[in-house]
Formats: sequence, structure tokens, C-alpha cells
Amino acid sequence: MSITAEPIARVMLALSKLPGIGPKSAQRLAYHLLDSPDMEIEELANSLLELKGGLSLCSICFNVADRNPCSICADTHRDAALLCVVERPSDIPPVERTGRFHGFYHVLHGSLNPARGIGPDALRIRELLPRVRSGAVTEVILATNPTVEGEATAMYIRQLVSPCGVRVTRLARGLPFGADIEYADDITLGQAIESRQGF
Repeated sequence: MSITAEPIARVMLALSKLPGIGPKSAQRLAYHLLDSPDMEIEELANSLLELKGGLSLCSICFNVADRNPCSICADTHRDAALLCVVERPSDIPPVERTGRFHGFYHVLHGSLNPARGIGPDALRIRELLPRVRSGAVTEVILATNPTVEGEATAMYIRQLVSPCGVRVTRLARGLPFGADIEYADDITLGQAIESRQGF
């Protein structure tokens, strides 16, 4: 016999399916929502319903957007010579928060993973080549994740893009700011040594 009312249990189950939300967090959120004013619950429910219906993919970069082209592709102040290739739309906000990149993006919507049947045709790689060949792009920054799949995707794209005569770079790998070397894993420390820069 469950000690939690069925509607609360359903909300907890739904919330626990979200990334980073475990059973305890789901429980806290469910009870917070229960105590929230009806207006706030309605706003949340409506925003969740509009999330899928009000968005589409930008026809240029394939970022998730509420207009076409997206606000980044429509920004005339950005540097058209720089093109940053990312795996997912969720990779763009962290890059933007740095305030260091002012070019454009290309979203692949995944990474190569033959074991799961994800090949080049399942990604937005084919659409990348015309952008690179347009003549405006001088550097392609490969910002795929530091995973086996991300590395394989970056190497594949490098092979495709290099003959176009553009510079192909990769995000540096290494120690995060404020980290102690003694606590770094071997792979991260090795990448930091390989990605070392002049000082």
C-alpha cells in the first residue's frame, strides 16, 4: 500500500525521468508544486505544452528556435568567418555564456555511434558542407563532447571539411580552472599536457 497519494506519485514519477532529478528531488518538487498557487501551476503546464508546439529547427544552423532563422543566425554583428560545430542545441548556451565566441553555430543533433546505428546520415553533417564551402567561413571549431563518440564525430568532420581549405580547430582539453593536479584523472591530465599553450 502506497503512503503517497496517486496524483503526487504520478508527478514524482514524471519528474524523476528528467535528467539530474532523483527520487528525493522529484518528491521535493512535487510537494513544492502542490503548495504553489494554481496560477503558477497553470503557467508551468502551459509553458510545457508550448515547449514542443512553439519551437522548430532553424533552417541554417539547426538550433531549436521560436523563429526562422534563429536569433543567432539573424544577428548581423556576429563573425561569419567562425563556425562552431556542436552536438546538441543544449551545447550552445554554455559556449555563449563564456562571452568569448562571436561566430555562428552548426548543430549536429547527436554524434556518430555505429553500435546504436547512428551514422553520418542520421546527423546534420551533410548540411554543414555547403556552409563551409560558401567562402565566408575561414575556421571551423569542432566542439563535440570529449567522449569516444564525440571524438569520432570530430575526426570524421575534420576529414570532410579539411579539403575545403578552412582551418579546423578543436576545443582544448584539460584541467578545469581551480582544479588540483593531484585529483585529475590520467586522461584529463594527459589532454592538458597535449593541449598546453605558450605562457
